[in-house]
Amino acid sequence: MIFEVIVDISNSEVDRVFDYLGDESISVGSRVFVPFGNRKIEGFIIGQKEQTDFDKSKLKRIISKIDDFTAVSEEMLQLMRFMAEHLHIRLIDALRLFIPSQMRGGKVTELKKKVVTINRSVPIAEMLCKINKTAKQQKALLEYLNEKDFDDYTFLANNFGGGAVKKVAEKGFIEIKEVKKARIPYQNLSSKQNCFVHTQEQQNAIDTIKNDSNNTFLLFGVTGSGKTEIYMSVIDYYLSQNKTAIMLVPEISLTPNMLKLFRSRYGEQVAILHSGLSAGERFDEWLRLKRGEAKIALGARSAVFAPLENIGVIIIDEEHDSSYQSESNPRYATWEIAEFRRKYNSAKLVLGSATPKIETFYKAQKGEIKLIELKNRINKRPLPEVEIVDMVKELRGGNKSFLSDKLYDELKLTIKQGNQAILFLNRRGFSSFVMCTKCGYTAKCTDCDVSLSYHADENLLKCHYCGKRFRMFDLCPECKSPFIRQGKIGTERVVNELQKLFPNTGILRMDVDTTQNKEAHGKIIEAFENHEAQILVGTQMVAKGHDFKDVTLVGILDADQSLHFEDYRATERTFQLITQVSGRCGRDVKSGKVVLQTYSPKHIVLQLASRQDYLSFYKKEVNIREVTGFPPFATILRILYLSENEQNIISTLNAQFAKVQELKKTNGEIVFATKMKAPVKRIEKKYRYQIIIKVQNEISDELLKQIFEISDEREYKDVSVFVEKNPQNLT
Repeated sequence: MIFEVIVDISNSEVDRVFDYLGDESISVGSRVFVPFGNRKIEGFIIGQKEQTDFDKSKLKRIISKIDDFTAVSEEMLQLMRFMAEHLHIRLIDALRLFIPSQMRGGKVTELKKKVVTINRSVPIAEMLCKINKTAKQQKALLEYLNEKDFDDYTFLANNFGGGAVKKVAEKGFIEIKEVKKARIPYQNLSSKQNCFVHTQEQQNAIDTIKNDSNNTFLLFGVTGSGKTEIYMSVIDYYLSQNKTAIMLVPEISLTPNMLKLFRSRYGEQVAILHSGLSAGERFDEWLRLKRGEAKIALGARSAVFAPLENIGVIIIDEEHDSSYQSESNPRYATWEIAEFRRKYNSAKLVLGSATPKIETFYKAQKGEIKLIELKNRINKRPLPEVEIVDMVKELRGGNKSFLSDKLYDELKLTIKQGNQAILFLNRRGFSSFVMCTKCGYTAKCTDCDVSLSYHADENLLKCHYCGKRFRMFDLCPECKSPFIRQGKIGTERVVNELQKLFPNTGILRMDVDTTQNKEAHGKIIEAFENHEAQILVGTQMVAKGHDFKDVTLVGILDADQSLHFEDYRATERTFQLITQVSGRCGRDVKSGKVVLQTYSPKHIVLQLASRQDYLSFYKKEVNIREVTGFPPFATILRILYLSENEQNIISTLNAQFAKVQELKKTNGEIVFATKMKAPVKRIEKKYRYQIIIKVQNEISDELLKQIFEISDEREYKDVSVFVEKNPQNLT
């Protein structure tokens, strides 16, 4: 039998099918060892056939299977082909997404441990009679196991002696065997299951998703309207139909909280998948899903590739979040993968958000997807009152603090009343840049074209793009001046200042620096829930998904931060962020208050966000998009070029741009094309250039194929070229 194999080498020159001979014990989708040149290498079987175009006598034979199961299902093989054709992803790069990375190279396998079991066919009295009177440890071991039935071999050997365990086993009274042991992430998470009585809006939403003839739904509900309970009720239904479910959340930081809810309801039926797990945990959770031991995959973006079959529903919570688009190789949009899997399984796809993407809401308005609205919070709780504070007036009045007088007063009142507050700042570290006021020198990363941020707790300068660290300096490296100014305030400095203002108040910080450990998110959330702190300071991690009943105040310290990016999505992102973080307060019986600090108090986006008036924002934004020709009324293509050699990158860019210009002359779809340096010119030593192409409406498959062909034609192998459709981040 002839098998088609993709070898596990991420290189375009070998990213094609190789024919190998094999026997009937091997199946399509298996991982195998194959001879490749002078090496033994891993590969994936993606097909089989009776004939080959090559000399059959010269075909090499598959060496062996790697796993005792079929690693890649037929559905995922079809998804691989879809991703190669529509997203221009190498076959092997798609295949690697479908399995835990540590499976490659045999870096992780199932964990096994020795256990000891007592032989119940022999009465305990008979066993004890046959033990020598002086062998007290053997007797103690048998008496212990008679009570416990079985236990871990290492524990028994440590407590009763390895010799005693061996002797009793030789008599046939106990059995020593190896069993598989699952590595379960977040074992310390616990939560009691709450019983909910659905509101009429919730019940209507659940019934619509279950019974409507549409397959894709936008669950558009204000913050605190009970979307999570709708998700779980829909999953309940599909589990009762012997189907499976995928539940996606945007941030790893949200996963423990959601896992707590799901575990309390579904127990071992839920498995968690995200990049923060250890290799062993990720493998074991993946294997539980693969073997059907778990029916629900919960996780961030990568969980969309969960090895589930017979999927009933796929849910994407906070569907507007930019983290659902992969911005590193392989580049893909989660919703495209989810849509493919929905079609393949004849499943339902539910997109949930209080602030949907403009493109998503536009489709809902056109009737392409079914719109389900939740207009009220649970128990009719009011949305929080939002007060906009003009920071220009604060400065004129002599207040140079990061806290306005209003926010300071509200914090004092919140603490006095025993309630809690969240302060949101879209910037981590102590300060966002370090500058010499004498000569203008600004500390920059040696590998990236960005300023370094100062982190006071380690007294280090860090690059937030590549992670490189540098020593902080007292004198300017250029002119030796001691006059060093720190730039815009970061979360670390906010915490330091708050500790001076409120010395007897517990303050927690949640950002990338404080959540390096996979357990850190859960620990911070749990500590805040347990009132170990009254103030939580954080970046976007605190803005979505959390439900703290005693949070009555949210302070947005710099609402303008995301408003002025060079990106057509800047206003949309700002609206989403303010709405989401505002929604963290007043979620229980206590009312909530939001203080929004800004230097642009009259900006229409801030005004609408303060009222959580999404419909008015949508009408305004969609009109601007239509007039200016941006999605959903056009498709933006970015061809991104990366290389450490700037001359090679410029040469490749110019050659390909000339071909794009030729294509524009003959293809009426292309409205506009330009070439430029990327706004961030260099990251991790690699220069970055780009071509931006604007295409009328939805791009045709034929034009996309032509763009892919242009991007493949390059003289220099050290230049990486990626094509992105409607990228979430143009910087």
